[in-house]
Order: sequence, then C-alpha cells, then structure tokens
Amino acid sequence: MNRRFHLVAVLASTVSCTQTQVSTHETDVKAIRDDQARWLKDFQSKDLEKIVSHFSEDAIVIDKGRPPVIGREGAKDIYRVSAADPSSSLTFAPSRIEVSKSGDLAYVLGSYTSVETVPHTQRTEEDRGTYVSIYKKQSDGSWKDVADIGASELPSQPKQ
Repeated sequence: MNRRFHLVAVLASTVSCTQTQVSTHETDVKAIRDDQARWLKDFQSKDLEKIVSHFSEDAIVIDKGRPPVIGREGAKDIYRVSAADPSSSLTFAPSRIEVSKSGDLAYVLGSYTSVETVPHTQRTEEDRGTYVSIYKKQSDGSWKDVADIGASELPSQPKQ
C-alpha cells in the first residue's frame, strides 16, 4: 500500500512538473519577445542607458568592423556614436525564439536594418543582415542578453 502511494506521488509530481515546464516555456518566449520589442523602442529613442540595460553585466557583443566587447560598458562604446548620430536608425525583428528545455537559456534569430553616418565621409550608410542574441534567465527571473552578434548580408566595401 505504501509503495503504491509513493508511486502515485512520484507520477503526480512528474505530470505537475511537465505541465509547469510547458507553461513556463510559453511565458519565457513571451518575455523574450517583449524584451526585443522594448529594446527596439530603446534603440529608436537613442537612450544609451536603456539600450545597454538589455545586456547582462558580462555580455559579449560582436558588431561588424569592431573587435568583440564585454559587458554593458563595452556595449556603450559600440552604441555611443549611433545614439548620438541624428541620422542613425535601427529596426530589427525576431523571426525565431527558442528556449531550452531547462528554461535557463534561449536564443533569438532575426533580421535587422540600420543606417548610420560614416565618420570619415559624413555620408549615411545602410546595412542589413541577421542577428543572433543568446539570452540567459537571471536569478530574479528576468532575461538578459549574454551574447549578441550581427552579421551583415551586404558585401564589404573597399576602404578608401
């Protein structure tokens, strides 16, 4: 009798955990999708502090034409110029968001289009491409980008 009770308790616990994971998965995907939408608004407002707040303290950010940087302060170095550039713009949209079964890591795949002023020519230049953002769930339950890379789909221009 005691063994049956134990088996029923274990099965009930397993079913309960499975249901929780499904519910958490959808909640996590929504949280990341919402973060992407807020992040886009922050880029469009050109608020540097808000832009980098989406990264973890130890995030790795890889942007075209620059060496990788680490952390929010490094990300500020990348985005400072475009945030101050009145001609700069950025749009991006996730096309895929996948959350790990464990619920602690996720990735976003999407496309972007950007315009920025090239310092040595003072002309605007458009770029478009694909980005990957890797998110990690934080101890408070929020999601932060821990690794971010954008890959241009345009051919490289010769240096002048």
